[in-house]
Amino acid sequence: MPGWLEIVVRALSAFVMLFIITRILGKKQISQLTFLEFIIGITLGELAGFLSTDVEAHFLHGVIALAFWFVVPLGLEFLMLKSKKLRQLIEGGGRVVIKEGKVLEDNMKKERLSADELLEQLRGKNVFNFADVEFAVMETNGELSVLLKKDKQPLTPSHLGIKTVNEVEPQTVIMDGKYMDEPLATLGLSRGWLHAELEKIGVTVENVFLGQVDAYQQIYVDLYDDKLKVPAPQAKALLLATLKKSQADLELFASATRSPEAKAMYERTSRELAGVISSLDPMLRG
Repeated sequence: MPGWLEIVVRALSAFVMLFIITRILGKKQISQLTFLEFIIGITLGELAGFLSTDVEAHFLHGVIALAFWFVVPLGLEFLMLKSKKLRQLIEGGGRVVIKEGKVLEDNMKKERLSADELLEQLRGKNVFNFADVEFAVMETNGELSVLLKKDKQPLTPSHLGIKTVNEVEPQTVIMDGKYMDEPLATLGLSRGWLHAELEKIGVTVENVFLGQVDAYQQIYVDLYDDKLKVPAPQAKALLLATLKKSQADLELFASATRSPEAKAMYERTSRELAGVISSLDPMLRG
């Protein structure tokens, strides 16, 4: 076998093995790494490089080395799932560096973290004043986890006593100018419905780069031509208007009827519908 062809075969084999190993070891191998994952990642990369280019080395020995660095970390991960002590020994634990707005200098020294690095990490969390922080913990992967003080946290609907409903994940029904049948089926919709909706806004599926449909069957599209404008979805506004009109009709029926039983039924139904509108209002206006 020619030397160049042997290198190609070795490199392709190393790539396939490394890809399979990384897929099995999990997404943590390509995210923020712990000490163990950092060592494993470097070693696997080095082994794959030698296996690809060192034609004088025995190919099987390289495969055995890769297999070792795959089996041992995989076994350690299973053991660490069972043992907190082993996790603490291998990966360590988080350390508090800010508590109640005060920087803990001794813990920063243990983490070998300078004041500049601490401020940089805080800015990465959109925190520009360390005194606003209730707790800040340096995690094992080098990331800083920050909890702001109560009076510095962003305002949420719960702070105002506003009830919200759970948002449903939008489905991508068009991608690269092609229909996506599985997401459409998840929403209980068809290509015919989608084609009709596209006609309403005056576009064809071939001109759509991305198209999504939410739980209210509102369609949002991004066109290849960014200069073209498409009308904003109106389904939520239409649904809210329909619900309010239904409530107004019930109140009208209640005032117009002469039957006490029917009047009580209309009034009760109107109150129940008002409660539904109140709970849905934040989402329908969003």
